[in-house]
Amino acid sequence: MEEHRELNDNENREENSPSATNRWLLVAAVALLVAAVVAFGYGYQQQTTVGHLKAQESVANATINDMQGQLSTLTTKFNEMSAAQQAAAQAEAQKKAQAVAAGAKTAGSRKSVVESKQLKDLRARLDDQQKQLKDTQDQVAKNRTDLEGSVSSTRDELNGSIAKTHEELVALAKRGERSYFEFDLTKSKQFQRVGPITVSLRKADTKHKNYDLQMIVDDNQLSKKKVNLYEPIWIHTENESQPVQVVVNRVEKNSVHGYVSAPKYKPSELAAAGSATVTPVSDRPQPPDENPEIPKQPEQ
Repeated sequence: MEEHRELNDNENREENSPSATNRWLLVAAVALLVAAVVAFGYGYQQQTTVGHLKAQESVANATINDMQGQLSTLTTKFNEMSAAQQAAAQAEAQKKAQAVAAGAKTAGSRKSVVESKQLKDLRARLDDQQKQLKDTQDQVAKNRTDLEGSVSSTRDELNGSIAKTHEELVALAKRGERSYFEFDLTKSKQFQRVGPITVSLRKADTKHKNYDLQMIVDDNQLSKKKVNLYEPIWIHTENESQPVQVVVNRVEKNSVHGYVSAPKYKPSELAAAGSATVTPVSDRPQPPDENPEIPKQPEQ
């Protein structure tokens, strides 16, 4: 035990001796020196890299400046060449124009006699054409006048055949020329049969007094939008000799009232009658106070 204690005392003395301390200081100094050398080497490398980059940037800037100078020189030369070409083209065109004018003057002096005769012939033809044109214009004006008169007469006749009330419709029915079917339509996507056509009211505008109507005529669906009050809709069908007329004479909220007018006689009936006289309803004997019945379609 005493020997072991002496050994430990010796080791403690060695660790606390000045030589051990010097060894640790030497190790620390060496480590610091190594770190300094590494840092210096890294900094030197970065400085070298930056120097290379600056040199490359300088070379690139010099190259760009050189190219810009060459481009400016080429642009100047190109502008000079363009101006020279334009001047040459203008001069050439002016020379050609002068040559043409001189040639025309020379040729004109030689052909003056021939052109004088041709000019007289041309004037004569122009006079004939102007006369024919005037005659044509007069004929067109006459035809236009006749057509306008016919259209005006037809318009007056059609406007006079529109009934604005039930009483006026009864008066039209007394003529016996057409059949009339009154109807009341309510806004709906459903269709209602009225005489020879099928109709459906889609919109009724009481403020502006117009309406939108869908119709089925000969298996074809037709659309009429913003039709005004009393404005007739004329429809030509396959089975009628004359057009069918649709008139609305009252526009209310989501509903309208009007009638459908159709020819009383079909083409087949007129052909079968031949030369026989067909007596209209208005010419048949009627009681004095009896009004013709106007069929009214039920609402759907």
